[in-house]
Amino acid sequence: TFSVLSCIDKLVTSTVGKSTNVLWHDCPIGQFERQELLNQKGCVVWITGLSGSGKSTLACALSRELHSRGHLTYILDGDNLRHGLNRDLCFEAKDRAENIRRVGEVAKLFADAGLICIASLISPYRSERSACRKLLHNSTFIEVFLNVPLEVCEARDPKGLYKLARAGKIKGFTGIDDPYEAPSDCEIVIQCKAGDCATPKSMADQVVSYLEANEFLQE
Repeated sequence: TFSVLSCIDKLVTSTVGKSTNVLWHDCPIGQFERQELLNQKGCVVWITGLSGSGKSTLACALSRELHSRGHLTYILDGDNLRHGLNRDLCFEAKDRAENIRRVGEVAKLFADAGLICIASLISPYRSERSACRKLLHNSTFIEVFLNVPLEVCEARDPKGLYKLARAGKIKGFTGIDDPYEAPSDCEIVIQCKAGDCATPKSMADQVVSYLEANEFLQE
């Protein structure tokens, strides 16, 4: 006699990390169907660069431009996430790595939902950015490097963090006493030099052009 219990007996659970007896449940409505509904292809635009390079500014400009064209986006801003999801993490190496891992996993979910997820974080280490890239498939991880010299970022110092780091009041600050590893194989590089920086709109247009050329946007 067929029973719910006999069906359950056939399910094979697994161990993932520290989680035991877990089972992945598939749903007939998947990424393809969601993308068809939204007329866009889910992806992650990962903006990386030094503090003060303009990551959040670009993220907002890009979101605004895509919204005006009828596309759905969501921004995962490093500072904003530390008000909630990552409020339990500090800025020591182990916690910074966990911060990036969590954002990568959340960004993956947004992309799977069919959204254009814009992640804006310093994310200073190549290995951690690479790990986030590997979470995505079919070239849906788009790394944008804001290549802004340290002296330009320090001159801007919008949050006064460079001044605190130079005074020794902040330890392990990226660019001062902790390294930033520039991308070696990113999809987009936006260059900025002292006295020669593109406007937020111009930078956003550069990313939009890439999304259009690679068929992430459907009109």
